[in-house]
Amino acid sequence: MDKTVNLLKLSVGSETVEDLSAWQASARAKGPDGMPRHVTRMWPRRETEVLAGGSIYWVIKGLVLARQRILRFDEVRGSDGILRCGLVLDPDLKRTEPQPRRAFQGWRYLDPADAPRDLRASRAREAQLPPGLQAALAEIGVR
Repeated sequence: MDKTVNLLKLSVGSETVEDLSAWQASARAKGPDGMPRHVTRMWPRRETEVLAGGSIYWVIKGLVLARQRILRFDEVRGSDGILRCGLVLDPDLKRTEPQPRRAFQGWRYLDPADAPRDLRASRAREAQLPPGLQAALAEIGVR
């Protein structure tokens, strides 16, 4: 059986998990089947491992704050004719315990052992703290 691996990606332009959720609810962020989709230039070489139950972990304002299961990869041809990878995502955006991450370009693989845990359902409904406060708390290990 294949080992599962996740992807880690910056959510550029999002200030909060709610911003990411609102974007994904827009028609521009959905594929032809109505599912949220993130289009990226590169196709993951470890496709089989990602599709064996992997998720995309979203970094917002320097913190991993949410994840979504990756359902499949679709070929997407851009208006420039270049073939890209469409990550088709489960619409259920799950909040995670905040985990600090430095900025990077593109996406990275994330081993499940290094991924933050999902927040308990009761905590996921709490109001989100300001990003700076979340980062400071995560830095000192307060979850």
